[in-house]
Amino acid sequence: MKKSVFIILAVVVLLAALAFSSAYVVAENEHACVMRFNKIETVKSEAGLYFKIPFVDQIMRFPNTVLLYDIPESEALTADKKNMTVDSYITWKISDPRTFYQTIGSIPEAEIRLDALTYTALKNLMGTLQQSDIINEEDAAERNDIYSGITENVSEVAKNYGITVLDVKVKRLDLPSDNEQAVYARMISDRNQIAEKFTADGEYEASIIRNDVDKQVNIIISNAEAQAAKLEAEGEAEYMRMLAEAYDSEDKKDFYEFTLGLDALKASLNTEKNTKTVIIDSNSLLGQLLIGPNN
Repeated sequence: MKKSVFIILAVVVLLAALAFSSAYVVAENEHACVMRFNKIETVKSEAGLYFKIPFVDQIMRFPNTVLLYDIPESEALTADKKNMTVDSYITWKISDPRTFYQTIGSIPEAEIRLDALTYTALKNLMGTLQQSDIINEEDAAERNDIYSGITENVSEVAKNYGITVLDVKVKRLDLPSDNEQAVYARMISDRNQIAEKFTADGEYEASIIRNDVDKQVNIIISNAEAQAAKLEAEGEAEYMRMLAEAYDSEDKKDFYEFTLGLDALKASLNTEKNTKTVIIDSNSLLGQLLIGPNN
């Protein structure tokens, strides 16, 4: 009786062990590869409960999520033979676990491959660009085009390893410390040249405006003087016409000459002192005024 109970328990334990070893669970964030004699028999990427041959099949798991690899800093040469320090990262995922296992086999090895691929793509691309094309104040969209080109190059090769490269981003493109001051000095010089050009252009435009204003002022003054001279001449002509009309007879003419003589006499006798000597010809108008026309 005891022996039969023991056998039953042993069978139950064996069946439980077989059931436990034959079932496996695939999580939401992983690929599960069923390995048989170091070869992948099946790949399960959907979450759920699955079964395998107990004690023969083994389960190898790879992440099914987007992975981030921060690539160590490296240096690359530009087309004008200038060193640039590149700090970048890459986002990727395992899209084909079977190919991934057959070609690479592990995440650390995949990061080594991606490091080399990204560095090669960066080096090749930067080798076609001048340093001034990379370090500038232009629209950042141009640098995004650079990143897109690198991503395409890396992705094209990485798919041979069962890897999908989602993005390659350059966190920092910088100069080696021994080149920084020279580049900063060049940038300052360039900005000074631009400022001098703007200043020269502004002074040139200002001189044009000043010359035009001076020309307009001279024209206005010249026209005003001509108009004033015209008005003055017209006024004198009108004055002479009025005089001619006022003294159009001999009596009026004599009266006019008489008043002019009085004015001249008054002006000649006007002095601050009480005495004044005036020598006048008796035949002159002033002489006749003073001594009388009949003397």
